[in-house]
Amino acid sequence: MASAQPVKLIMMWDIRSGREQEYFEFIVQEFIPALQQLGLDPEEAWFTIYGDYPQILATARASSLEDLQKILRSPEWKELEHRLKQYITNYRYRIVPYKPTFQFFR
Repeated sequence: MASAQPVKLIMMWDIRSGREQEYFEFIVQEFIPALQQLGLDPEEAWFTIYGDYPQILATARASSLEDLQKILRSPEWKELEHRLKQYITNYRYRIVPYKPTFQFFR
């Protein structure tokens, strides 16, 4: 029987203008702890300061694709995602095989 392979959830978005302070408070105080409670391991967050790219790129590792899919279908994830969208625009995510290096999608 093959062992489960970890996967990476790559999320990208832009912060709504005028909501920056509230956004950063939400991310630190609620979003990151909620990811951890759901069983995800937040790994990196990047802030774009120049260029035509999403303002934020954040990643989290899951132990397997099956586990991540279960998390993404959960009511807790749907509520967390809904709350995040109050502070952001242009949200999208992708699931990719895990690599311990920077990964990006356009």
